[in-house]
Amino acid sequence: MNTFARRAAVALTATAMAASLAACGEAGDDNSGSSGDNKTIGLLLPESKTTRYESFDYPLIKAKITELCSDCKVDYKNASENVSTQKQQFDDLIASGVKVIILDTVDSPSAKAWVTEAASKDVKVVAYDRLAEGPVSAYVSFDNEKVGKLQGQALVDALGSKAATANVVMINGKESDPNAALFKAGAHSVLDSGVGKIVYEQSGEWDPAIAGQKVGAAITSLGKDGFDAVYSANDGMAGGVIAALESAGIKNIPVGGQDAELAALQRILAGTQSFTIYKPYKPEAEKTAEIAVNLLNGKAIDSLADTTIDSPSNKAIPSSLLEPTVVTKDNIKDTIIKDNFYKVSEICTADYAAACKAAGIE
Repeated sequence: MNTFARRAAVALTATAMAASLAACGEAGDDNSGSSGDNKTIGLLLPESKTTRYESFDYPLIKAKITELCSDCKVDYKNASENVSTQKQQFDDLIASGVKVIILDTVDSPSAKAWVTEAASKDVKVVAYDRLAEGPVSAYVSFDNEKVGKLQGQALVDALGSKAATANVVMINGKESDPNAALFKAGAHSVLDSGVGKIVYEQSGEWDPAIAGQKVGAAITSLGKDGFDAVYSANDGMAGGVIAALESAGIKNIPVGGQDAELAALQRILAGTQSFTIYKPYKPEAEKTAEIAVNLLNGKAIDSLADTTIDSPSNKAIPSSLLEPTVVTKDNIKDTIIKDNFYKVSEICTADYAAACKAAGIE
């Protein structure tokens, strides 16, 4: 082979390899198959610090879509709390020809422009768990203000007779998350009249380390005896809160969260966390998958989204809002374990075997 022919062959091989790599997509994504054939559904989740997204939401949504549409693909990305990253992921999905995107937004107002552009290209967006602004086709979540109310009431209940005069520290969720505002509003609707006073309130940014730092600042400001309970907007932050309390030698004060994370359930059994809010991810994920497949196939979603909700930018968005449940030591067995959310063997490891036995979980 002469030099020119050899160079041409090498160039052709390199081009083919590049095309092959591009077709494969990023490692870890289910990108096999062409998106342009309208059989790929995009899935964008916001972060991975909260264990639910990688452990539950993604695999549950993917499994249900596959069950309903055997030749469908799921193109999944996680934004790691970065708005610019999520926008690029969203744009890439549209450029690849995806016609339905399930979006759990990092920042709801920022998503408005993306969703509007998607709608102009006949791309349907299903807002998942967090309500994105813009003309979304459907929204699936829980009644998030009710979640906050349940959290507030559970904290009041945990305080018992001390509630009326109790000083409470509040560690709220990330301010750019529309759900965080609903949790906060719901909790305040109970706590403002149900406890003595909110003496310190900050955002923990959905980050256990930041939540722990904020509680550390509260301890410095108020003193070890300056508060009687801590509201934490989720379980991940509750872990950071409890670590900060323990580091300061503060024990036996109510701390609550939400998400029914495994570590939180173990803390509840051990007595360091008072409650969590159980939001069964499976029905939320499966309902979202059903809606996405229906939209992909041009079918109605009325029976799946049986109510409506308003966002700051759009009215009467077809929605499905599921019911949350307070979980304490007394009902882990009848909720979490009954639903097979976690197995007994997962919760009752060696360190928690005695606590499980005491709670009747074996």
